[in-house]
Amino acid sequence: MENRLEKTEQPKLDTATRLAIERTRVAYERTIMSAVRTSTSLITFGFSAYKFFQMDLSNIGGAGQLRGTAVIGPKQFGIAMIALGLVSLTLAWYEYHRDTRTLRQEYPAMPRSTAGVIAALVAILGSSLLVIAWLNG
Repeated sequence: MENRLEKTEQPKLDTATRLAIERTRVAYERTIMSAVRTSTSLITFGFSAYKFFQMDLSNIGGAGQLRGTAVIGPKQFGIAMIALGLVSLTLAWYEYHRDTRTLRQEYPAMPRSTAGVIAALVAILGSSLLVIAWLNG
């Protein structure tokens, strides 16, 4: 019984090692939060562009909705930007999860973070906007 307890207990880390682990964890947090910020920007820009070009510009003195023979229209552009934001967020979350799992295997006492939860909430919001843009004619 004593052997099993000795194997599960973590050795006391010196201050330099503990702080190095903390710096690494915080760097992972900063990285995922910057990915969330960038993804949020892509998602909101895509949805805003989609909604802006969907407006009837004749109400403000324009010539009505912009029409042309472009290969990609406002709807496709908005959907592409939202999808790009979601893909980049998914890839960043996967990398964050992989890195923190590796660090946690080495140092199980590492505190939990809410950065992954925030990334998931932004992904849900972005997915909702993608569905709205996709289904809205």
